[in-house]
Amino acid sequence: MGIWQKRTKVAVGFIGAIALASCGGETATTPSNPADTGEIAEGELAIPVMGEQIDVLAFGDSLFAGYGLRDPGDSYPAKLEAALRAKGTNARIVNAGVSGDTTAAGLTRLEFTLNAQTEKPDLFILELGGNDLLRGLSPAETRANFEAMLTTLKEREIPVLLMGMRAPPNYGPEYQADFDALYGELAQEYGADLIPFWLQDIYEDASLFQSDRIHPTAEGIEALVASTLDEVAAALPEEGAN
Repeated sequence: MGIWQKRTKVAVGFIGAIALASCGGETATTPSNPADTGEIAEGELAIPVMGEQIDVLAFGDSLFAGYGLRDPGDSYPAKLEAALRAKGTNARIVNAGVSGDTTAAGLTRLEFTLNAQTEKPDLFILELGGNDLLRGLSPAETRANFEAMLTTLKEREIPVLLMGMRAPPNYGPEYQADFDALYGELAQEYGADLIPFWLQDIYEDASLFQSDRIHPTAEGIEALVASTLDEVAAALPEEGAN
């Protein structure tokens, strides 16, 4: 994400979808257990990192790039790598998040990004679609871009974990249904692992978002890592493929 001045009505709807600051219900909390975010509590021994290195490519928009965070080490890919390694998994994650990317922009740079890697990724985490929502792009267009990316990844025999997003209700029921369904349908069609809505555990807690109500704070990132860690770990190969 990154261009917020356009399509104000759309942006407000998307903010409502991922933050819901004024809505009720239970709110997410920042994890209190340091091990959940890859940190080691005082007096606790880290689990030794073992096994062949697993190379992960995290490919997305500003939610991966770490927009608005002071330290690049606070980005989701960086925190996720630390959490996996704290649990003994020899994972190395390359952060290929670019703020402002739509699925079309991601498709444009996919081949270049893959070719730039020194090793073929053992897992490709694909996180895009939020900027398509902000621009009011049709779900059909978003789906076509995802299909092209997933086809390329399948041809290269690179496993994929798809990070799902959710459309706000003010787009109308037809748009919302079409957009929300595409992640699950694509995951099934292309044999990808899926987190249906990867912001699920924080989107109702405004305190875990920056002032724009779109990008998580460092604490929000820690909460996201804690809530998705098991699903990411399950998508990893037992050993690096390279």
